[in-house]
Amino acid sequence: MPYLIPSRTPLTPQQVERGFDYLLALQTGGGAAVAGRAEADPELAFVVLRLAEDIIWPVTAVDGEADPCANSFALDEVGGVLLSALRDWARDSPTTAAPGIARSLIRFTVNVLPDPGRPDTADTLETMRDERLILAHAVHSAPGKHQ
Repeated sequence: MPYLIPSRTPLTPQQVERGFDYLLALQTGGGAAVAGRAEADPELAFVVLRLAEDIIWPVTAVDGEADPCANSFALDEVGGVLLSALRDWARDSPTTAAPGIARSLIRFTVNVLPDPGRPDTADTLETMRDERLILAHAVHSAPGKHQ
């Protein structure tokens, strides 16, 4: 269901850093480590939501090159429902959405994206941060870059 993810301007490197800093602080230090950040940074819910979209959608969407089956369509629907709920939460209550979306993304990382070579979730999050930073720098430094 690609129609669920509208085309959008890619996150800036600074937004990627802020979002993953928040995720990592929550993962390693718990709620006390991020207390007050969502209130101080109104854009944080949007940033964490965008990271969730960029991480969850590719994993759950039906692969156009693979042979589709009932399970692949079910996973596609689950991903769409999850992202739709997270979007509604971010729209309706950005202050509570930032930690909730971040916790959902951490649980998704732990339960769906475990990296056997990196059993620590913080390591996996750091790897994802580095990959997304490379993409963000490439997009925002290219000719005709998005601002």
